Amino acid sequence: MVASLVYSLIRILVDVMVTSRSEEAELQAEVLALRRQVQVLERQIKRVRWSPADRMILAALRECLPRSAWAGLLVRPETVLGWHRALVRRKWAAYRGRPRRGRPPISTDVRQLIIRMARENPAWGYFRLRGELLKLGHTVAATTVRSALLAAGIPPAPQRSGMSWKQFLRAHAESVIAADFFSVDTIFFKRRYVLFFVHLSTRRIVGASCTAEPNEAWVTQQARQLRWSLDDEGIKLGYLIHDRDKKFAPKADLVFKSEGARVILTPLMAPLANSVAERWVGSCRREALDRMLILNQRHVEAILREYCTHYNDERPHRKLNLRPPSCRGDPVAPIGGQVERTLRLGGVLSSYRLVAPAA
Repeated sequence: MVASLVYSLIRILVDVMVTSRSEEAELQAEVLALRRQVQVLERQIKRVRWSPADRMILAALRECLPRSAWAGLLVRPETVLGWHRALVRRKWAAYRGRPRRGRPPISTDVRQLIIRMARENPAWGYFRLRGELLKLGHTVAATTVRSALLAAGIPPAPQRSGMSWKQFLRAHAESVIAADFFSVDTIFFKRRYVLFFVHLSTRRIVGASCTAEPNEAWVTQQARQLRWSLDDEGIKLGYLIHDRDKKFAPKADLVFKSEGARVILTPLMAPLANSVAERWVGSCRREALDRMLILNQRHVEAILREYCTHYNDERPHRKLNLRPPSCRGDPVAPIGGQVERTLRLGGVLSSYRLVAPAA
């Protein structure tokens, strides 16, 4: 009784849908029949096995299906989207096997050479680097040079052509003198001030003096004596570097400026800007002054005189390939000589040399 009633209702609905006998009504009826068959099959099959063709068809039809039709699929919408992403990945992965087009990649040696040239010559642009490479037998495009430098983190020439402070000192070391003050306390709690000058190219101490009152007259006189000693040694003074200490009198700077030299003041609280002078202060303290009890000013002057002689003529310097600052070329040691020790400051300083045996 109930089943016959339900069937009658279904027939009435179907008749209403297909009354017009239009193509749209027929398609709707066909869709309903297919859906019902799919539901029957779902009850009989526990797991559906999808072939690659089935996945491609569903992935291709995903945009054409309305949102209401997604519920009738045998899989979740996320699964169909995952199939689509996998197909896209496989599509673009097929391009990996294609032969590369364009210029062949440059070798590692040429790339390292480009980076080396750019770092050693900050003012060279891409075309200048390309020209230098052509001279060496390497045909490289300017755009390839640009790509290699950008990959190494090296900016274009206008951004790296500015001369750094280190490059400036290296380029003008022959004409640069660095000056600085440091203090020494005696055993009687008297403070003495030491003014010294160091030549940046040779690292030689070209002047060192001590006083209890570094006033303007004394500092100016030291500047005059330095100028005379530089003239005797043939050193052309181009730049004088010192900090902003008030003990450096303006009249002393005028002595150097009158000779055409330029006085450069280091920034505030920047000891690295005058690192050569600061390093010599540390060496002098560690190797001589801190090892002795200072009596008076004459004692300080004697220690400075001995240490400067030792530093310039005997002490190996790391910057000069372990040669003393006053050394000219490699020393020639006598064959079969004896080792002789030279003592200074009562044995605080010592050096060794080979002495030819007596005839």
